[in-house]
This record gives sequence, structure tokens and C-alpha cells, in this order.
Amino acid sequence: MTAMAPPQNDAPAERFEFIVAPQHAGGRLDRFLAEQPEIVAAHVSRSRIKGLIEDGRAAIGGETARDPAKKLAAGDAVALDIPPPAPAEPKAEDIALNIVYEDAHLLVIDKPAGLVVHPASAHESGTLVNALIAHCGESLSGVGGVKKPGIVHRIDKDTSGLLVVAKTDAAHHGLSRLFADHGRTLPLTREYLAFVWGVPDRAHGTVDAPLGRHSTQREKMAVVPEARGREAITHWEKAEEYGVAALLRCQLETGRTHQIRVHMAHIGHPLIGDKTYGAGFKTKVAKLQPAAREIVEQLGRQALHAATLGFEHPITGEEMLFESDLPADLAALREALASA
Repeated sequence: MTAMAPPQNDAPAERFEFIVAPQHAGGRLDRFLAEQPEIVAAHVSRSRIKGLIEDGRAAIGGETARDPAKKLAAGDAVALDIPPPAPAEPKAEDIALNIVYEDAHLLVIDKPAGLVVHPASAHESGTLVNALIAHCGESLSGVGGVKKPGIVHRIDKDTSGLLVVAKTDAAHHGLSRLFADHGRTLPLTREYLAFVWGVPDRAHGTVDAPLGRHSTQREKMAVVPEARGREAITHWEKAEEYGVAALLRCQLETGRTHQIRVHMAHIGHPLIGDKTYGAGFKTKVAKLQPAAREIVEQLGRQALHAATLGFEHPITGEEMLFESDLPADLAALREALASA
């Protein structure tokens, strides 16, 4: 017999043991385990089960089974060891957060512009995740096997506004389903306020254009042919107009990287302050009154704010709706454009 791999930390693993019933004969090991009520109740995802199997933590008849697709026979004794959550890799950092709502399962943050959501090679510290690990402490319960906050959607570094984060595996699974559905069949609302150059000639519209990596500038996204892009749909409505600019309300039907920024530029109305997708509109600044021109030149980021976030609580089922006022820099921009 081959011994199952030991847990990766000092705390003991929790062992689950099952006997394969005739109706499950011929099924995959990972699927069988994922369907067991005890494992469902422990909020262990199928992807994590697959990883545990590959790590040597599953056994059939007392012998290690490392193939998630291993076929089972009636009467097989199946065991799975689930280790306790490992400590989060990103370090906890004491960073002030504007927490709009928090309970045992999730929290809603009003993120300021300039704060990166997740650590990466260019931003290994000083991120929202670092701050959340410090804030939540022991209340984090092992999202994906690691004590870390569950990021189910992101906001660009230089976009401000509302963001929901899971604290538990159960909340993470529920919120992930919501955001994968994009509000088509499940209750989810995401509305952004976007200050754009030019005034659309219609009251509202929809941009349905697939997005993918730019062919030559890999850090940028672009509207691309359907064959090499992902579906991207943005609904917009004109809220205010200022002669050379306008304020739009944008609702996402999908959640692609830089979606609103690319879609608005695609229809000829790039975001004010967007150096990546609106650089060709610098001449518009010269048409502004001095006060408005100074605010735009000092803005230092795209004029985009995640103003409304609504969803069904993944644990309680409660309908939740949050709204965020424009931050000071965009409120000043709005006032300057309106008075120009």
C-alpha cells in the first residue's frame, strides 16, 4: 500500500470516508467526492478536490489515487484528507479601508482610486488584498484552501468605487456564480459613472463588441474579431451633458478587463483622463474653461466610478444594494464641467 501524503502544516487534516454505491460505479473520483453531502457541507469546491487528489490526499481501498478522473467500482472504499487552510501568502498590511458593509461572510469596500486590488509582480504589497488580510484576521476561513479574501470581481487601480469580497468559501462560491452569470438570470447590478469626451447623439445605447488583447500593445485591450475575443456588452445612458463632455451611466452585462474604457473609446467617447484609451483627445482639454481645464489636467486617472452594486447575499438570500457618491476629484470635475 502507498501511504497518503501528510498535511502540509502541523494541524491535522480532516478525513472523509465513503463507500461507492452501485449507482456511482463507473463515475470519476473527483465528481464522486464533490457530490458527497459531507463535502458539500464543508464548502470544498470541485477544483480544490481535484488539487487535493493530485497532491496525493485521496485513496481508494487504502491506496493513494492521484488521478481525479479515476473510475470507481461499486464497493470501493474512498477516503479524502482535507488539510486546514494554509496561511495567506500575501502579507497583512495595516492599510485604511472604507468598509461600507461587513458580516461573517463578506464585506463591501468603497475603493479609492490608486489602490491595486490584488498583488502582482508590479505591486507585491500595498494592495487591497494585503489590507483585507490584516483587517479580517482569523475571520477568513480558507477560500480555496488558503486563508485569503475571495476576490470575485476587480476594479482597475485608477477606478474608484464599490467592490464585494468574500470572507468564506461558501460566500466565495455563491458570489462567483453571481458574477459569472453577469446578472442575466441571477440578481446582480453594477452601475458605473463615466465622464466621457463628446456628447452622444442618443439618450442611451448598447455596445456589443468582443474584447481581447491588443495585437501589438499587449498591456492594452481592444475590440477584436469574435473568433479571438470574448463577449463584452455594455449598456449606457446619458445622464448629463456639458458641451464638450458628458456623464454616462454604464451598466455591465459582462465583466471584461477595461471593458467600459475600451467600449466608450470604440464609440468615439473615451473617458476623460484615460491616458491609455483616450490619448488622442487631448485637444478637447483646450476647449474647456480654465477651471475645468486645470481639474482635468490634474486628475491623474480615468474619470470612472463604480457607483452602484446590488446582489443577493450568497448565504442569507437577502437583497443588498449599495451606492457610492462621487469621490472628491470626480465631484470637482462634475462641478467644473457643469459650470463651464
